[in-house]
Amino acid sequence: MEKTPGFILATEFYPPDSSTTATYLGAIANAIALDMPAVVLSGTPGSARPVATGGNTPEIIEIANWRPPKHALAQRLIASTALAIRLFWAVYRRARPGMVVMSVTSPFTLPYAVTLAARLRRAKTALLIYDLYPEALVAAGIARQSSLATRFLRLANGWLFRSLDAIFVIGRDVAPLLLSYPRVRADSIHFVPNWTLLPIGFRAPDDSSSFRKPYSAKFVVGLCGNLGFTHAPRTVFEAARLMRHETNIHFVLSGWGVGWTELKTLQAAENLDNVTLLDPVPENRLAEFLAAADAWAIPYRRDVAGVSIPSRLYNFLAVGRAVIVGTEPNAEAGLAVAEEDIGWIVPPEDPARLAQAISEAASDRQATLERGRLAAVAALKYSEQASTKRYRDIVKSLRGSDR
Repeated sequence: MEKTPGFILATEFYPPDSSTTATYLGAIANAIALDMPAVVLSGTPGSARPVATGGNTPEIIEIANWRPPKHALAQRLIASTALAIRLFWAVYRRARPGMVVMSVTSPFTLPYAVTLAARLRRAKTALLIYDLYPEALVAAGIARQSSLATRFLRLANGWLFRSLDAIFVIGRDVAPLLLSYPRVRADSIHFVPNWTLLPIGFRAPDDSSSFRKPYSAKFVVGLCGNLGFTHAPRTVFEAARLMRHETNIHFVLSGWGVGWTELKTLQAAENLDNVTLLDPVPENRLAEFLAAADAWAIPYRRDVAGVSIPSRLYNFLAVGRAVIVGTEPNAEAGLAVAEEDIGWIVPPEDPARLAQAISEAASDRQATLERGRLAAVAALKYSEQASTKRYRDIVKSLRGSDR
């Protein structure tokens, strides 16, 4: 069996890590291994395994990795830099001309080191963009556009994006940001969406569900997921406050991250009767939980088109629910909602417009559920098979190219 050229994936996150990033990368690596020998350099403890004899599965090589707590920012920077250095040497030792070496943008130090190592070994290079820095930091208000760190990252990105043979993006709104960098080639950018991680099919609301039964309101709107720096969960809470006298509508809010902490603080101060906060539900009950709401809200901050990825959208589609997205119309979530007619798009960080859309959704519940049925049909477009085939085709074409 041919051993080289092949494929190398360098990543911090890989199964058995339970994150969605790890889940997607595991599926991508497994799919590419159907076509060529594949090696995963993983920073996840417990992921190492040799390639199966006679099987088309990737060989997993575990790279030592220190994982400080999320709140320890300085330690996390040191750890991510150390991991990038280790992966640089791991790639440099293994990469050969004609191989395809792929990395991801988490942690942000990783792609620079991996791409440099691959280029030095004259291998083909690919990058999967999940987070775009410094653009995400600027949009979240963490960094200024004119700061030294922002300018340095943009300078480094200019080299990185020009050096890549393929750039995978999971939102159509990312490409314009990449093309703002000088001499980045449009034909190197490939849109491959994420896919739903739940079985696809419309699920009628069940009033007897334990996630819905406690509320007497006829219409339930939900918010859930990782509420990070690019999200604006306060917008949903403020919309609930504006609608606190509408007894037929109830808000169920769940999640984690900095936005979840903010929501708990807000509810502790306001104690709104039309708001319930729930801790994240187990994965085996996620579909039931998502089906308990009549519609789901996805609130973004302003100016995050291209820097915040709507992964949770696909699970809402899978269970057949309309969505109310607070974002710019050119953002990937807005594009998907508009082209499929599966919900509402409102301006970001605008509680009044969000409340108006929720009122409209609740005023004709049957029409909202019909939009949910359309959402379940739209979810069929976002399948694992379709997306992983796209990755396979592009990686195979890289191996056959001369660039």
